[in-house]
Amino acid sequence: MLSGKKIGFLGGGNMAEALIRGLLCSKLVDAKSIIVSDVSEARLRCFRESYSLRTLEQNVDLVAHCDILILAVKPQTMRDVLREVKGSVRSDQTIISIAAGIPTAFITEELGRRARVVRVMPNTPALVLEGASAIAPSPYATPEDLETTRSIFSSVGKVVVVEESLMDAVTGLSGSGPAYVFYAMEAMREAGIELGLPFDVAHSLVVQTFLGAARMVMETGEDPRVLRQRVSSPGGTTLAGLKVLEEQEFPCILKRAIEAAARRSAELAPRPGP
Repeated sequence: MLSGKKIGFLGGGNMAEALIRGLLCSKLVDAKSIIVSDVSEARLRCFRESYSLRTLEQNVDLVAHCDILILAVKPQTMRDVLREVKGSVRSDQTIISIAAGIPTAFITEELGRRARVVRVMPNTPALVLEGASAIAPSPYATPEDLETTRSIFSSVGKVVVVEESLMDAVTGLSGSGPAYVFYAMEAMREAGIELGLPFDVAHSLVVQTFLGAARMVMETGEDPRVLRQRVSSPGGTTLAGLKVLEEQEFPCILKRAIEAAARRSAELAPRPGP
């Protein structure tokens, strides 16, 4: 799928680096197939020295030299970047956007053509090749574009395909989700410390507990509800703790957090402009 194709990263932030690392580690492509442009010379130097990649200072030059263009710039700069490169974009290019809140219709409108755009919402565990990415094709994307995108993001974790109308929900759930998990880990670690555990002991136990619980769900194929019920013996310690979470409306709190993040994602969508 990716053999012989040049992949251009327009923007060299953390997510771009995660994808590059995944592509190289999985041996889907070699370093000669990847090009990066960025406004920061320090970032470009990092890519040259750490990954032996070709870098370009001009976005227009990058677009002209790639078959697959990954838009990895900040959402607030997307309009300016698209207008900068629109004259260089070709009809045979696959364009992948990982910018949060940017609809494919906005990209095609700014480029002034039926660009073959696929929108992706990855999350930060892609940095350790354990990401969760949702991909949504635009009306002009081909099945090949979709499979190309799936191949790239499968190199850094799991991939699901959704309708673009669901991308705000994805953002609230998995895009922002790692922060909710980290917050829960912080709170559990603090509780352990207050009960007398040393910091390093509490930290290790919490991290392994989250990792083990996730692997149980993945490897057993059981529903989390079933696994929760199995460890909740009548009159036992787990049930005592779960009772407090229920009294504090823990499920409702999480639902409200996810809904708030999804609403904010929708609000961040750019409006038509001159």
